Amino acid sequence: MRRRITFFIFISSTFCAYAQQTDQNITLDEVVVKAAKVVNKADGMVIYPTNAQKQASNNGYSMLEKLALANLRIDNINHSISAIDSRGSVQLRINGIVVGKQEMMALDPKDIAKIDFINNPGARYGEGTAYVINLVTRRSKSGYTVGTDLTSALTTLQGDGMVYGKWNKGKSEWSLSYDIYGGRSKGAKSKQLAEYTLTDGSIYTIERNDVESLRKSIAHDAKLTYNWADSTTTVFQTSLSGTFNNAPDNYTIKDIIDGTHKYRAISRDENKSYSPVLDMYFFRQLTPRQSITANAVGTYISTQSSSFYDEGSTYQYDVDGKTASLLAEVIYENRLKPFTLSTGLNYNYKYIKNDYQGDASALTETNNNRLYAFGEIKGSLRQLHYALGTGASYIHYTQNSHKYNFWTFLPKVSLAYNITNSLQLSYTYRLWDRISRIAMTSNAAVRTNSMEWTVGNPDLKPSHDMDHRLQLSYSTNRLQTFIEGYYKQCLKPNMALYERTANNQFIYTQINQKEIDVLNVTAYAGYWLLPEKLQIAANGGMSRCFNYGNDYTHYYTSWFYMGSISAYLGKFTLQGYIDNGQRFFEGESKGFSGAYTALKASYTWKDWQVSLSWRNPFHSNYKSYENELLNRNLYKHTIGYSKDSGNQIALNISWRLSRGNKYKSAQKRINLSDTDNGIIK
Repeated sequence: MRRRITFFIFISSTFCAYAQQTDQNITLDEVVVKAAKVVNKADGMVIYPTNAQKQASNNGYSMLEKLALANLRIDNINHSISAIDSRGSVQLRINGIVVGKQEMMALDPKDIAKIDFINNPGARYGEGTAYVINLVTRRSKSGYTVGTDLTSALTTLQGDGMVYGKWNKGKSEWSLSYDIYGGRSKGAKSKQLAEYTLTDGSIYTIERNDVESLRKSIAHDAKLTYNWADSTTTVFQTSLSGTFNNAPDNYTIKDIIDGTHKYRAISRDENKSYSPVLDMYFFRQLTPRQSITANAVGTYISTQSSSFYDEGSTYQYDVDGKTASLLAEVIYENRLKPFTLSTGLNYNYKYIKNDYQGDASALTETNNNRLYAFGEIKGSLRQLHYALGTGASYIHYTQNSHKYNFWTFLPKVSLAYNITNSLQLSYTYRLWDRISRIAMTSNAAVRTNSMEWTVGNPDLKPSHDMDHRLQLSYSTNRLQTFIEGYYKQCLKPNMALYERTANNQFIYTQINQKEIDVLNVTAYAGYWLLPEKLQIAANGGMSRCFNYGNDYTHYYTSWFYMGSISAYLGKFTLQGYIDNGQRFFEGESKGFSGAYTALKASYTWKDWQVSLSWRNPFHSNYKSYENELLNRNLYKHTIGYSKDSGNQIALNISWRLSRGNKYKSAQKRINLSDTDNGIIK
């Protein structure tokens, strides 16, 4: 910890500071804004990146990396974004369309007009979504874009390569991308101490320490998209994508100390999957004030996996999984005075058939239907901005002889009051349903080691999450700060249950238990010391977890911080980032995901950019995670290390060639996807 703090002080004194400027009176349409960098709104903020930030970025991740967004870890090396405050997932969009790595890597930062950062999204954005980032871009009236983005770790076998092309003429646009990524790692190891309290009251101890491991995988993604857009009235888009993943012959060799008996055990696993996806979207402006939007997505996922582990005795099983889903949504919008009315209907259907063969023998067939209707009004009353919405959700679930019907009423209220042009107070309340993870609703039982089993529970019910957010923000031309309080109540949530059988088998499953509450307090500050040249940002806070199980209560307090700094020196850009990782306590499990530090230097020349990154410097054996299970009959302490993630040096080379005149792309407002294969592990 001292080393990381020293590093941050050194970087801070070497560079300078960052802030995002703001002006509350700016119109959020396509107005070129140079004085203001941030405009606060009821559910977040609109950010206008500077020219220096755009010129120094080579893809969407690189652009977001330079914005120093509070509570988010943006890793342009591994092309990932995560929240370090444990609130939930991060959803990425381009012109309103939910996107993945391929679209983010192909994005030209010079085309970005603004970025809509939503830090308290409504239930429409999906279950468990804590942050939404929407990058609004322009596209060519007539022209093309071709490019490639290649990343290779120089200290380990890990790489990512993508080629893409886009051609548009008049109202039509075709785009095609292909991405291949993967790696081979032998540097990941873990050590575990497990203490089992047996039925006779004695404690049985097992140590599991990795001696050697091999993890390798390769994945291919391809996507073809056609877009027809009349920028004022009509948009039609259809895309066909396919993903193929293969992780063959992975293994881990462990030294087992089982009481007084010592021996060596090996686990092996293989996974292969492919998934085609068809996405069709339509938007029509009916009148100058009224519009209708529709989206339908069909997904098929085929998965074959096998597992082998010989701790205690040999245990082996295979899974043949098939999943099909249909997701559809329709939205009607009317810009009335003095507010805008939105109402819509969402329908999801998912069918799963997973056949477990071998020592884990089970056939899981599941049908899951969800219908969601919602309505919302947004408007302003002088200095007060408001968004008032409500929804109703109906879930019908069947699996063999198990079934349930579940209704939920889902209100949301967002209020933002501009005390002055620089000072804003906002409050948000929402209630939403959280659907059980599909794999844990199966009827399969899988042995994980000589003493433990994971068992699905088809009787798991959805739960309710209710959260409150209060924020006070202050912004000037060079300073942006805020302090925020966030409180979430999870009512009747799916919580882990560890049971001991009469013959001393330890079962992990999930049931609906009492409640989980989380309190977060966060402070953020950013400052531009030299606009367009030097920027710095930092935020930190406290998280307090309250876990109320049926027969236990656990509390936990943790602290988090993060900081970033960038220097824009003409064709060169220097960056530094640091955070202390993510800490959480859910149910009876206390966990930690590793701290992260990165130094990066990049050079831009014409259509090329070359970047060199140093990840987690001075950590030759990086601690990637730590977990502690505090059950009255089962105590486990596990620590994972990764030599490949410590002192990792990566090289990125990107090239992009674009020709054409720009205009604003039509925005897709509905975005549906499905990647869950429902297999228990």
